[in-house]
Amino acid sequence: MESSEVESDFLRRVRALLRELDGHHPSCQSDRGMLRWTLHKKIDQNPSTSCVLVRILVKELERAERGDLRHYIIPLLHTLMYTLIQAPCIPDELCARVYDFCKRLLTLPKPFCTIGLDYASRLQVERTAPGTLYQRMVISEQSLPSAPFPYQEKIFIFADPELLPEAICNALVTDTEAAQLSQSPRGCMSCVVTHALQAALGDTCDIHGLRARLQALSPGDVEHWFQQVVAAVEGSEGGSDRGQHTARLERIYQGLLGSSPAGNAPQEGLQGTPLPNPSISFHLWTEDEQLWKELVLFLRPLSQSCEPDGLGQDLDPLEMQDMLADCGCCEQSRFSVLSTDSGIERDLPTQEEPCAPCAADPERSRLHRKGGIKKKLSPLESVALLQAGSAVPGGKAPGKLPRRAGMPPEPAGSLQRLHTARVVLLGDDRILGRLAQAFHSLRKREARRVFLTPRLNLQLYHIPVLPEQPHPADHAGPEELCEVAGYLGRADAWYESNINTLCHMIPKLATMPSSSSRALVTDLFLTDVIAYYARMGTQPICFQVHSVKVLFRDPAQDPAEDVFLTELLIQVQDSPSHRELSTTKKKSTLDGPGINLTVTYRKVVLSDRQKELALSLRSTGLLMKAIPAEEAEDLGCLSVTITEIIRTNNLAGRSFSAVANRFKTRNIKIRSPEQRPFTVQLDKDSRRTYRDVIGLEVSPCLEPSYCLQKTRTMKFSPHETEDVGLVKYLPKSLLLPINTFGGVMQ
Repeated sequence: MESSEVESDFLRRVRALLRELDGHHPSCQSDRGMLRWTLHKKIDQNPSTSCVLVRILVKELERAERGDLRHYIIPLLHTLMYTLIQAPCIPDELCARVYDFCKRLLTLPKPFCTIGLDYASRLQVERTAPGTLYQRMVISEQSLPSAPFPYQEKIFIFADPELLPEAICNALVTDTEAAQLSQSPRGCMSCVVTHALQAALGDTCDIHGLRARLQALSPGDVEHWFQQVVAAVEGSEGGSDRGQHTARLERIYQGLLGSSPAGNAPQEGLQGTPLPNPSISFHLWTEDEQLWKELVLFLRPLSQSCEPDGLGQDLDPLEMQDMLADCGCCEQSRFSVLSTDSGIERDLPTQEEPCAPCAADPERSRLHRKGGIKKKLSPLESVALLQAGSAVPGGKAPGKLPRRAGMPPEPAGSLQRLHTARVVLLGDDRILGRLAQAFHSLRKREARRVFLTPRLNLQLYHIPVLPEQPHPADHAGPEELCEVAGYLGRADAWYESNINTLCHMIPKLATMPSSSSRALVTDLFLTDVIAYYARMGTQPICFQVHSVKVLFRDPAQDPAEDVFLTELLIQVQDSPSHRELSTTKKKSTLDGPGINLTVTYRKVVLSDRQKELALSLRSTGLLMKAIPAEEAEDLGCLSVTITEIIRTNNLAGRSFSAVANRFKTRNIKIRSPEQRPFTVQLDKDSRRTYRDVIGLEVSPCLEPSYCLQKTRTMKFSPHETEDVGLVKYLPKSLLLPINTFGGVMQ
């Protein structure tokens, strides 16, 4: 294909992408969500055309800037950067144009300035040492050994087997395992070496000879040259110019291929080096603590769990033992017993048989008393670690939820976050309700004993998947089950175009007949889209988690405490006890259907002042929704709809009508003064239903670290009502951040 034909073809595809962002969907519905994928696949088939696409994208970005078409900027910029990372070689003048454009984004509000700063800093490194972005992405995603860049990343896909059909779960397990088996550490190291040398030397690099040479080497020799390349590329960031970087890699190239200089390569044009699939693991979410356990095992693999080095160095031996026991590494039972320890080392009993991983070195695993005191974190360090694990920067006023798009603050502690866990939730709003529960439990653990927060960067993602036949016990329809994804799509058009289109596509791909054609489609499309989302989706949208306290009719039953993310549904319980059955029938004929309720709530007003209101009414049900129908509405408010029964007396007798009573609030209390029970269902999930309820209290869920520090402060200042000391620097509300490509545009 001629150069002009290639350019016109790319321009036509880019303009089709922009039309889809404007709401003009392609005539063929099967093309929705595949325009970006097909564009990048064109580059994979002919890598020498990468520069053509980059030039077109830069021109379109500059045109969008002149025309103030801001909704084009972030999708075009993500497409450009994804192309640039995989491109075999990009001229410096072209990188400079992109770099200058990203710097101009710093004058715009979030998320433009946030994304512009991130990409400008990356491009600055790439211009000095071409191939750095590709190299770092492969090293971290594949957990390759690298002292200069010791970062590791992993994608965890979680799906609830009770919410998705077995065929979908099995197909996703098969596809993710096949994607991992198709690549090896040696192959990934070879890709890094090949791409780095070609990015530095350009078309003078003999790519075919280089690949043949690497293929003939032993795995140890491949790793040796890989470490040489990594050291040369990472060393270039220290201040050396591009010429010195090229000279270093040319020496490596000559040492690898022998004495042949770089200019003797056959002129076949630039050859692309494919970007390996990231490390992906698929998990069927069957246990409540499964997410936390997988994150701990990612930080500390089971094979290394009892070694004395690594993460165990900064943990007390007893803390490490508890951590491993919670993960199931040691199957010993632990009991709370009265201590008879005298405090003298010689009085210690003989050490019991250690767990299997520790058995190889019993001396190291034995607990010894040492002549010293364990150093505790200072108050400022503790607050910094607690702040880092939350979703809101410290010092924010907790009154109103910031609908922002930005990265959580980095910890100020001494430990460095070398691990990044990208957790992708497949399903509808019900699995996000489980995620809110798990996230709240994780934050409570971290408030009591900080472990994951200073070591792990946790990123959350959501891909909506709707089963063809919802569970009959769930009241919500197919569209109502994906309210969170709908909100994310309204806030971020690029999320709507690339992710929300998978809602109905994944079940169709999973239920295709098992054949080579299905494997080809899913491997090339589904895995690539998940990887693209995890790599480029860096802007979180934070959702308020709400806590609920449930009071039961049985006074002997303790109140239940839970959290929800999307909605809470109250319905009149249909099965009263036999003793109340006759009385209930008589009263129902007089008062109509439903039960009497007293509702006390704080009304949300524009001035943000507190206004207490109380209602006494008869109702058949109540619905609280936390996800607003419009993007402009506040994410921290609850939209409450009460179905109120109005009794009317007329000549024909007594009649009843149902009226919807709507209001917005953040705190609400509901009681049944007659002790008539009702049911409470959380997050549209029939499995999370409470029965025989006579009252409940709903409020924004507080960050556990804030509650812990507040309790400590109250011990010393019991009469202080305002937040004082370190408490005022902690985020007050618990927010659940879900990553998108652009976040909420301001």
